[in-house]
Amino acid sequence: MKFKTLQEIETRKAEILQEMEKEGADLDALKKEMDELRENAQQIREAAAKAEETRKAIANGAAGITTGENRQAERTSRTVDEIRGSREYVEAFARYLQTEDDRECRALLSENATSGGQVPVPTLVDPIIKTAWEKSDILTRVNKTGFKGNLKSAFERAADPAYEHSEGTTAITEEDLTLGIVELKPKNIKKFIRVSDEVIATGGEALVAYVYKELAHQIVLKLSKLAVLDIAGASTSHSSSAVGIPKIEGSPDLSIVVTAEANLSDEAENVVVIINRLTAAAFHQAKVAGNFAVDPYDGLTVLYSSALPAYSTADNNAVWMIVGDLYGEHVNYPEGEGIITKWDDLSEAEADMVKVHGRQYAAHGVDKPGMFVNVKKNAGSATT
Repeated sequence: MKFKTLQEIETRKAEILQEMEKEGADLDALKKEMDELRENAQQIREAAAKAEETRKAIANGAAGITTGENRQAERTSRTVDEIRGSREYVEAFARYLQTEDDRECRALLSENATSGGQVPVPTLVDPIIKTAWEKSDILTRVNKTGFKGNLKSAFERAADPAYEHSEGTTAITEEDLTLGIVELKPKNIKKFIRVSDEVIATGGEALVAYVYKELAHQIVLKLSKLAVLDIAGASTSHSSSAVGIPKIEGSPDLSIVVTAEANLSDEAENVVVIINRLTAAAFHQAKVAGNFAVDPYDGLTVLYSSALPAYSTADNNAVWMIVGDLYGEHVNYPEGEGIITKWDDLSEAEADMVKVHGRQYAAHGVDKPGMFVNVKKNAGSATT
């Protein structure tokens, strides 16, 4: 079956990838159909390119320019993004993933290629990474930067307040200001997946999309948990190198969220509640007991994270809920928000499997005081 649009082809490719993962899938037939889809897509692109060449020739009165010359002119004048979006670059990048030989990719980029560093990923990867970030309710709310190396962020540990001064009275004293400095040191967040030789054989767009989608999901999930643990694991008082976070005791009742909010500073604006999804059941019970007259979350947005224990299974004094503004958590990406991959086709070659390693370089930590309150389980509370 031939499709008329590239969108229809991409939709069918995605369906084939899912079918390949099913038990008993006819991999040979699916691979053959994938090849036919590539040919179909190429025919559509060539037809579109030919029509565009004809339009340009008519518009410029340049009927004497040959098709080959037109194509060469277009090739040399394309931007990096246009090259990254081309089929030939996607195919070259898929081969680079498997061989780690980037010469073909850099040849296509020609003078636009950077010397050294990471090979630019195809444009189809950009929305995959972006979607992974956007799906993380935690990471979309943190303070994100892209500074190189370690990042030092100063915060106010203690300071005298301002004074109202009447004329003729004793002069006010100089402010006694004490600063702390949080240093965010980046580390690699890593994940590897196993890919069968059959999936690798699909090549091109299908292979690149599959690899990056899975790696991005797992790396973003890990980083979001680390951000939550930065908050939950903080000390209750400031030090010279760390922001302290107040900690109160409480259970999932109708007043605990309001009590936690009261301990936040005026700078906490976009306040949310972070709990384990299982804890929501306890809050619902409190709401039912109150005849649904009161919202236990006080109208705040509720985010779920398995980095926190459920209240029912949490140890005594363990933090089970966070209330605060996630902008107080800082995540720095020295190498950008992309994912760097490495291919290992040797360690499990006897099983016809290939390991694909992905990593992201990131630093994270709380660097703004007054933005969070941790809620711990009451000491001696019965576990239900």
